[in-house]
Amino acid sequence: MNTVPLLPLRDELFLLGHNDDTGQPHIHRRALALGLAGAVLIDLFLAGRIALTDTTGDAGPAGGQRIRPHLDRPVGDLIADAALTSLRYADPVPTVRGWLAWFADDLYERTRAGLHAGGILHRATRRRLAGLARTETYLATDTKWAVVARARLRYLAAGRDQPDNHTAALAGLVAVLGLTEHLYLGEDITTLTAHLRAIAAQHHRPVRDITAAVDAAVGDLATATYR
Repeated sequence: MNTVPLLPLRDELFLLGHNDDTGQPHIHRRALALGLAGAVLIDLFLAGRIALTDTTGDAGPAGGQRIRPHLDRPVGDLIADAALTSLRYADPVPTVRGWLAWFADDLYERTRAGLHAGGILHRATRRRLAGLARTETYLATDTKWAVVARARLRYLAAGRDQPDNHTAALAGLVAVLGLTEHLYLGEDITTLTAHLRAIAAQHHRPVRDITAAVDAAVGDLATATYR
């Protein structure tokens, strides 16, 4: 379909989580940060660096599994390797839910900084109130990254591509974060979200478990915000 290389899952999710024209996030930053943390964990699992140990049984709460380093070898990505280090020296062994909440703390800023350093985002100044107010934002240097990610999800939803691990995981995170409407695919949002969830449900169980933990954590955040 294209020759554009894949970005880490968290970077694609960050780009899809923002308006291409204004750089503003589509959802609460904390919710997006929880999704980014889930994306980091999924990438580590897909790279064979971690495993999940189910200590709660099938009836346990989402995110109750323990995370254990599986292969003690760096990935070569600053954020992913920082995640691995945190897991290697964690005592006690963290649950998925607990680790997501902890690692998400400044992950939004770190992901943005990495994209900026890599030339994928650039800093821009927006003027408001007839030029009296200025705000700083970050915009994509080239929209191809978000466009290609959306195209892969479109082909997946239309049944034109078989779901690869990376894109199926992206589909699940987009669905649970409520970003489906911002894919601009021109389809019924409820149906498309259900389709993306169904695709993600065919994934490896640990990926499904991490995605479910993100979903639960974002739900808790929404409850706390509107209480």
